[in-house]
Amino acid sequence: MAAPTGPTVRRMQLGWELKRLRDEAGFTLAEAVDGLTFSTTKLFRVENGLSALPKSADLKALLDRYGVEDENDLDFLMQIHRDSLNRGWWSVYRSVLPSGVGMHIGLENGARTSRTWQPNVVFGLLQTERYARELFQAAKPVEETTTEFVERHIQIRMERKKALRRRDNPMEVWVIQDEASLRRVVGSSEVMREQYEEIETLLGLDNVTVQILPMATPAYRPHTNFNLWEFGTPLPSVVQSDAVDGSDISDKETTIWSFSRRFENLRAAALAPGETSAFLQRLAREV
Repeated sequence: MAAPTGPTVRRMQLGWELKRLRDEAGFTLAEAVDGLTFSTTKLFRVENGLSALPKSADLKALLDRYGVEDENDLDFLMQIHRDSLNRGWWSVYRSVLPSGVGMHIGLENGARTSRTWQPNVVFGLLQTERYARELFQAAKPVEETTTEFVERHIQIRMERKKALRRRDNPMEVWVIQDEASLRRVVGSSEVMREQYEEIETLLGLDNVTVQILPMATPAYRPHTNFNLWEFGTPLPSVVQSDAVDGSDISDKETTIWSFSRRFENLRAAALAPGETSAFLQRLAREV
């Protein structure tokens, strides 16, 4: 299985390895950084994948303190460190990215699999350009965003979709859409029919599965969307969920378990994947 890719995932991998090594060495955060050039706060953020460790000398100092001497281990960790300092394609958009969105895109881009529940709108990686534009345009006067902001975010959304068709390790996506999210007209009936056709086209990819949860089906429905991302061993899975004040991202086992249970419940209640295409065609006639 291929190694995790992308600077955000590499940063998370390095942090995971450093925390494991610190725990094995029996150091607290304060003891680990004692006499070094960075703080406990910095090391905490590095271990949790929230920020990079810019200097290779700082990494070498930590590894010396943890007693890592094997050349293969040192080379492995140094390579992860170098990869973590690269800039992802989304870095060119950093001036228009709200806080936390860069982390979201980086994790999504590096994920091997994604399990998603979307009750409100069409899932972002399935959206057409016209659908995305209508969403941003509708929010523009309320959110007081600029035309540049709208156009740049449409570009970002279309760039994100490339993860589904990339040559090496395309992301495996399993999406459950609430029927209401597909019936809710965005832009016009023409935009919606084009959107339904796009989902049907993506269903032709081996790595894309979409299920629809009918409104008439009595089932537990979380009010907000969430994504469960998996990166492969040894990295932990991560869940991203929308919150009132932004986005929550967690790798806590209890949180992953809770959202996995929700997803499995939704998947069991939704129509079988083989029924999605016919359902979309019926929506196209009715819209």
